[in-house]
Amino acid sequence: MFYIIYSEDVENSLALRMSVREDHLDRLRTLQDQGKLLVAGPCPAIDSENPGDVGFTGSLVIAEFDSLIDAQQWADIDPYVAAGVYKNVTVKPYKKVLPA
Repeated sequence: MFYIIYSEDVENSLALRMSVREDHLDRLRTLQDQGKLLVAGPCPAIDSENPGDVGFTGSLVIAEFDSLIDAQQWADIDPYVAAGVYKNVTVKPYKKVLPA
């Protein structure tokens, strides 16, 4: 089943994000290589794909896991969590309907 992992950043998180970005992306690439990643990316703080120094307000990951517990455990050990980038992480089941 798919799960949404929606994470909200602390204020002024850009420097923290950049310090562990490659470790964060490596975990996402692993999910992708396993065929489990539907989509992942950050939420720009302004209406721009490249927000520059303004940074981001959070991130969204939609990926397949065996259970809600597995998805939560995966989210709990994200490098962004360890680095203090995220102030809140929500994990929920997700049912993909479209595109089919």
